[in-house]
Amino acid sequence: MGKIKSTFVCQNCGAKSSKWIGKCPSCQQWNTFTEEVIKQTSSIEKLISNSTTKQSKPMLLQDVQPISNNRIHFSDKEFNRVLGGGLVYGSVVLIGGEPGIGKSTLTLKIALTSNHKCLYVSGEESDQQIKLRANRLKGKMENCYLLQETQLQQIIHQANQLNPDFIVLDSIQTLQSETIDSSAGSISQIKECTAQIVQFAKASHIPILLIGHINKEGSIAGPKVLEHMVDTVLQFEGDHHHVYRIIRSIKNRFGSTNEIGIYEMLASGLIEVQNPSKILINNHKELLSGVSIAASLEGIRPILIEIQALTSSAAYGTPQRSSTGFDLRRLNMLLAVLEKRCGFKIAAKDVFLNITGGIKVNDPAIDLGVVCAILSSNFDLHIPSTICFIGEVGLSGEIRPVPRIDQRISEAQKMGFKTVFLSKYISDLDINLTKIKLVKVGKIQEVMLHLFN
Repeated sequence: MGKIKSTFVCQNCGAKSSKWIGKCPSCQQWNTFTEEVIKQTSSIEKLISNSTTKQSKPMLLQDVQPISNNRIHFSDKEFNRVLGGGLVYGSVVLIGGEPGIGKSTLTLKIALTSNHKCLYVSGEESDQQIKLRANRLKGKMENCYLLQETQLQQIIHQANQLNPDFIVLDSIQTLQSETIDSSAGSISQIKECTAQIVQFAKASHIPILLIGHINKEGSIAGPKVLEHMVDTVLQFEGDHHHVYRIIRSIKNRFGSTNEIGIYEMLASGLIEVQNPSKILINNHKELLSGVSIAASLEGIRPILIEIQALTSSAAYGTPQRSSTGFDLRRLNMLLAVLEKRCGFKIAAKDVFLNITGGIKVNDPAIDLGVVCAILSSNFDLHIPSTICFIGEVGLSGEIRPVPRIDQRISEAQKMGFKTVFLSKYISDLDINLTKIKLVKVGKIQEVMLHLFN
């Protein structure tokens, strides 16, 4: 018989304690410790288990036989791009997102549109509910097997019997392991189940798509417990008021972490967006101030985004700073540069910034576009819709060069832009490749002279 041991585990960060405490010493959160019972196997049980388990042996790296086709390629090009070219055999991919954002819809669509045999395991929905969604998605059902189960050992047993090409687990918070007596969704259960899933995937070479829910802070539940255990972490995000959804790679052992995939949520499911620049830019017929277009780069994909800014006199004494889709701290830095280095009196004004389409951009190459949109709103002067901005703004007010400038200019030219503002310090630009007008500037003041003079 195994010994029963009780311990207290923080449900926020996973810290353990031998007794209950009010405040977690690790994450500083209150009333997060709950008692969990952990089953410890006896020495006799461990001996029996070790005798029946296949023992691994060291071998030379040169003797390891690689898989000829080491990735599963899906018909969904956006999903393949985010994964780095497809799903690697034996990998575990964690997909996180808010409730109702479309995680189950995305994974079921991948299972239905794939030519590979898939085992779809659901612990949240019944078979009839999944069938209704599958009918709405109108995909192929002959390669998709359904399993409604929450016991991890049963899932692994059925997977060994079926031997699918890949597995979808929806979700990690509903799974339970027989080795842990705590409830489903607790930190101990999530950690133990994920560890067993990773072990099974590596041993069987079956890739697994693992769905995880996020907490109030916008992170995957038990983030520090899960992120270092899986191979790839994908964040599925989007505004419920917009039809567009973005899947972003946060961690990827087999590809880039800067790639994004864009989908459009329709009644028939998630549809891939092949040309994100077209949907992120609005073709205004009227001339509006505070609007600029900047060329961003997500991974290897250039994207043109629309930046909207609004400046007004502070009505309550203390100026407000608000940003949607752009880092607020970087916005404050750019406003300080405009005030100190360029002489524009904006410190006493409210500034509101918005990146259209519900997308979040961290590329510093849009700094010039942000600055121009703010100044355009401040002076109430419109920027011609045929102008695109590419450049990072330094603390001294200079326009700094950005990488892969040729790809950004090519995207602007493809979208019909006539003029591109960029840094004059770029040295490796091949001008012969483009027919677009290039305006090279070194300071923000030079940009203003070209725009509003």
